[in-house]
Amino acid sequence: MEKKDIFLKMDELDKQVGVFHKELSAMKQKVKELLEDNKRLSEENNQLRQLFKREAELERETVLTPALGTQTVRHETKPITGDDLAEASIAIGEGHDNLTRLYHEGFHICNVYYGHLRTEGDCLFCLSFLNK
Repeated sequence: MEKKDIFLKMDELDKQVGVFHKELSAMKQKVKELLEDNKRLSEENNQLRQLFKREAELERETVLTPALGTQTVRHETKPITGDDLAEASIAIGEGHDNLTRLYHEGFHICNVYYGHLRTEGDCLFCLSFLNK
């Protein structure tokens, strides 16, 4: 081979490597998106199963209750007390616990990347949010 042919062959190989690199990057991005969707759908599926289980239990209780005798349920309004505020603070604590659980499952909880899969270790935004 002549020097010119070798240079042309190397240039052609360089272009092919560039094309392969672009294709590989696109495929990696697609796999990342698919993994995020899979994780999100798995979580949603688990939540729906739990909801379905709760609904089935409530329905089962509703079917069994009339057989024992009907009861009238009355909803009354009452002023807000300190106990109500304590219950609200428990709910806030549960929300923080849920966000912590999501973060440890590999999802962002910060406002920048919320809901996206964490692929590169810890996120300073998320950690800052958890420490508030």
